[in-house]
Amino acid sequence: MARKAVEQELSRQRILDEARHLFVKHGYHALTMRSIAKSMGYSHGALYYHFSEKAELFYALVTEDFRMLLERQKDMLRRTRLGDMAQLEKLMLEFIKFGLDNPNHYEIMFMIKDQELQRYSRTEQAQCLDLFATVVRSVVARQKDDKKMYSLPWSLFMSMHGFISYNIHYNQTFEDVRKLAEQHVKYLCEGLRG
Repeated sequence: MARKAVEQELSRQRILDEARHLFVKHGYHALTMRSIAKSMGYSHGALYYHFSEKAELFYALVTEDFRMLLERQKDMLRRTRLGDMAQLEKLMLEFIKFGLDNPNHYEIMFMIKDQELQRYSRTEQAQCLDLFATVVRSVVARQKDDKKMYSLPWSLFMSMHGFISYNIHYNQTFEDVRKLAEQHVKYLCEGLRG
């Protein structure tokens, strides 16, 4: 009976949402399950009902965040034609929008400096980058430019990452910089044509 009451009061999603904010604000190593629970007004036992340890909680965040990004990207790709420059532009804008609309998610996914924690996101990062690289390569393949085939996806990703990171640092939302983001993506894609 007590477990059911805890489950109704404190959902897994609520824990994830609060923990995401706390991990970004304080860092992984500064937090304990007890401190996360305390910030939510619960005992640490309530968290252990959903997560056996802090590492499991962190990994759940990483996988949920990447799943959300990949679903958004795949949904957008289903509505466009592979190999089309417009598809690549939309995918890049969707990525920038995701990063700026979800800065805490993005920081956990792509900006964690701790090598121990980076291992939690390597597989998911690779899936995300592979999807992006597939779209970039389908555009480049139409231009018959094998030199760009493998280095270009990484260069484009790093350019978007820099744009997102810079704007996160200054607390800019996607709407704040929408026109600038659209220009940035257009300039990058124009470089592919020439």
